[in-house]
Amino acid sequence: MKNLILSSALLFITLSVFSQETIKIQDKYTAHNKGKFFISWGGNRETYSKSDITFKGISYDFTIHNATAHDKPKGWHIDYINPGRMTIPQTNFRMGYFVNDHYSIAIGVDHMKYVMTQNQTANITGYIGTRPTFGNLYNNTPVVLTENFLMFEHTDGLNYVNTEISRHDDISKIFSIEDTDKIQINLTEGVGVGMLYPKTNSTLLGKERHDDFHVSGYGASVKAGLNLTFFKHFYIQTEIKGGYINMPDIQTTNSDDDWASQEFFFFQKIIAFGGIFRI
Repeated sequence: MKNLILSSALLFITLSVFSQETIKIQDKYTAHNKGKFFISWGGNRETYSKSDITFKGISYDFTIHNATAHDKPKGWHIDYINPGRMTIPQTNFRMGYFVNDHYSIAIGVDHMKYVMTQNQTANITGYIGTRPTFGNLYNNTPVVLTENFLMFEHTDGLNYVNTEISRHDDISKIFSIEDTDKIQINLTEGVGVGMLYPKTNSTLLGKERHDDFHVSGYGASVKAGLNLTFFKHFYIQTEIKGGYINMPDIQTTNSDDDWASQEFFFFQKIIAFGGIFRI
């Protein structure tokens, strides 16, 4: 009888400890994501593939082949958090919701900057008949792209307004982290689609400078990243993102008769700071 009582007591203690540990795990805020909202703000650097850029208008139609371009970094700067100057740097905004523990849906804006490299030599095919200075027929002819001939930028900016679906996995155990409510490490991957709403800054063939927002095309992207969450609600997230952009309707001057088109690939490196919470 004593052995039975002792065994029962040990069993009860074991079950109680196990139950308490289970409750502790279930009580962890970071154990489940479903129903949580998140919001983040950060910065980026980009690289772009070469692209063919076609310009069309009254009395001209030409294509610049394999044009090179670069981004316009601001570096670590107070403008990233200055409300009056937040669009000057290259930035990323994202806001989303977890539909279950592993998947989220988010909307956001990747505010990139695209600057066609000035004074590069590129081959041109087509014709220009609108200005005596530039009038000519081109058959894969090398031309130096001076500012008088063409300046072409999406610097306020190359705005990729997109929706993303992402997967999130807690990998804290790999790093022997037990209390994920203090520190949690997550792996995330996602895909996105969206529209391009650039503010294109250009001077074309000596015409008046144009700098305006215009819905110009669409894009698609994939990403992967690491998320480091502190004290349940605050996180730092680093990502790499690659994508494709196609803009068949870029406004280049103040006239609706003048337009350009281009398509290219981009690669983006991102660091963002955010918060995650339940309402």
